Amino acid sequence: MKIVAPAGDIERFYAAIKSGADEIYMGLKGFGARRNAENFTVEEIKEAIDYAHERGSRVFLTLNTLMKNVEIEFLYTNFKKLYEHGLDAVIIQDLGYFRFLKENFPNIDYHGSTQMTVANHVEANYLKEIGFKRVVLPREMSFEEIKKIKEKTDIELEVFVSGALCVSYSGNCYMSSFIGGRSGNRGMCAQPCRKEYTTSTRKGYLLSPKDQLMKLEEINKLKEIGIDSIKIEGRMKQSNYIYEAVTYFKGLLKGEENKNNIDTMFNRGYSKGYLGNSSSLINEQYSFNVGKRIGIASGKEVKLEENIMLGDGITYYSKDFENLGGDYINRIEKKSKKEKFKEAFPGDKIILLKIPSGTKYIFKNYDKKINSEIESNLKNSNKYLKVEANFTGKLNEKPFIEVSCLNNFGEKINAKYSGEKSLEKASKKAATVEEVSKKLKETGGTSFQIEKCTVTIDKEIFLPVSLIKQLRREVLSILTNKLIESYRRKLEDTAKKFEIEISQDEPKHAQISAVVCNDEQERLLKELGIKKIYKKGYQVAKEINLKFIDLNSNLASNLYQILKNKSEDITVNWNLNITNIYSIIELSKLDNVKTVVLSPELSFEELENIGKVPVRKAMLGYSKLLGMYIERGLFEDNEIIESPQKDKFISKINKLGNTEIYFNKGLNVLSQVKRLGKIGIDEVIIELLDETSEEIKYIVNNINRKENLYSPYNYERGVL
Repeated sequence: MKIVAPAGDIERFYAAIKSGADEIYMGLKGFGARRNAENFTVEEIKEAIDYAHERGSRVFLTLNTLMKNVEIEFLYTNFKKLYEHGLDAVIIQDLGYFRFLKENFPNIDYHGSTQMTVANHVEANYLKEIGFKRVVLPREMSFEEIKKIKEKTDIELEVFVSGALCVSYSGNCYMSSFIGGRSGNRGMCAQPCRKEYTTSTRKGYLLSPKDQLMKLEEINKLKEIGIDSIKIEGRMKQSNYIYEAVTYFKGLLKGEENKNNIDTMFNRGYSKGYLGNSSSLINEQYSFNVGKRIGIASGKEVKLEENIMLGDGITYYSKDFENLGGDYINRIEKKSKKEKFKEAFPGDKIILLKIPSGTKYIFKNYDKKINSEIESNLKNSNKYLKVEANFTGKLNEKPFIEVSCLNNFGEKINAKYSGEKSLEKASKKAATVEEVSKKLKETGGTSFQIEKCTVTIDKEIFLPVSLIKQLRREVLSILTNKLIESYRRKLEDTAKKFEIEISQDEPKHAQISAVVCNDEQERLLKELGIKKIYKKGYQVAKEINLKFIDLNSNLASNLYQILKNKSEDITVNWNLNITNIYSIIELSKLDNVKTVVLSPELSFEELENIGKVPVRKAMLGYSKLLGMYIERGLFEDNEIIESPQKDKFISKINKLGNTEIYFNKGLNVLSQVKRLGKIGIDEVIIELLDETSEEIKYIVNNINRKENLYSPYNYERGVL
């Protein structure tokens, strides 16, 4: 089982390699689901690829965001450079972008991002069928569900085991997008889940999950069922955190329940995620990194719960977790003791003279001892590729050395080197097999470790140490070049660049349709003249819930519902995040797909620029927009949730027990239906939630009239 580690910049990348990560994922500046990370230039990624390959690791590029038409072609030239340089894999969310890359760059691995919400074996098998090598499962999967998927598919499976959790299914969270135009599906999430919210009965960080941290029991279970890789979240976290996290999981994979220091690097509370007790997922008290609690203040006195030492950093918090300031510990006084101390331990009562008024909790947010140890390890650690060496030294012949290693494809890479002069008989001390072998294995300063060394030399031969070192240095240099070269690819000059020609669509007479939650809404809409009516479905098809997915519905809200649907006329719902012509063309290859609802993250201009496609284009005209789809029931049904900015949301609990968070203020562009037809929209959808009969009548009777309150959300502004 491989460890997949994050890298938000080059220093974090080196930390991941030095700690022994097998695979490292990183983003290109301007792209990927962590666009706020520093990320890498093309040249930095090329440098990282070579550095990783020398040490037997692999590099993945994260392109796991939704693409618009104008962006699909934009990355071609830079991606070609990385492809030819030896990039190992690409992590993808957008099906259309996958097709563009796959057709143009066939000989590279493609991984389905967790943003795709592939939560069952049918979807996983479909991805393999169209060319994916691996899929990253949603974090919301239980162990039993992961096991069942593994039993029914042979695509590689990757599972997150630590780091930040999104409260909503990844790829199905639109809160940041609809609140302020910063799309989580495009790597620009403003993290509204980390804000404080209020209901009629409580106030706190009601949508903020603790970070995930699996332990030996969970890792052993994943190993037993054959999971291919475990993934660490944290491209925004520091180098020390990454080093510590990789080291921790390396120990677990060896069966060692080693001490975990991850919570000293970053801590806003931890749980095992959905492989543990999901009732402990949310930390309502705080949503930020506080560190480790060392005690509760009583005046200037604190009874320690954790050890402290000079140089540690601490933060003071009020009873409501208001940050009252911080400090470094530069003196330690113990109660009733006159002398000064360098350390103090759990149970000791210490005096903090600078403690601010109102302090209740004291947290250690910087552990000097642990960080110093990690920094020392970072300086002195390296990951090495194992090498075999054969050395031959014959009298009156030139010395000869041959080395070999395996690259990540399992190919054997060989390098040979001969000395310039023939060997002579020793006048004094002759070389021995043991001495030569020892000197050859001293590969410090290189990326190689000679694990097996065969030495064949004549007796009484003269072999100076300087010559042995030179031969070793030269042959390893040749091996390095040949190893790196083994990863290079070359696109044929005659290879045709795959692209879809976009042509302007003709004006349409947009049909009005509706999505309903119940039979009463359907009856009323039919009375009002709406003929095409869909029934609302579930956003996610989890392996354990497949029997509840309606396969006769003409509205597909997940990939499973498209692939297994019995209807011959399917409309793909907007939560499948269709933002470009390539995705539409890819879905249109499925015979039963006749209509695609375009993402409400697109602007009017971007909707028009989709162009002419072989299926009908639909869009939302009215909706109390879904902001989050959450696996667990976090609120009561119909509970009102209010943000600090006074935005109001409605909580709904569906029949599967999932929480759906909706915007109380509806999107409404029904006054613009004629305009929407002119930009090529075939169908405008009214998506109902909890509207009264009178509200529904008003909405429908005022289509194409200014009486319908114009509330366009992203249709006017677009998203970042």
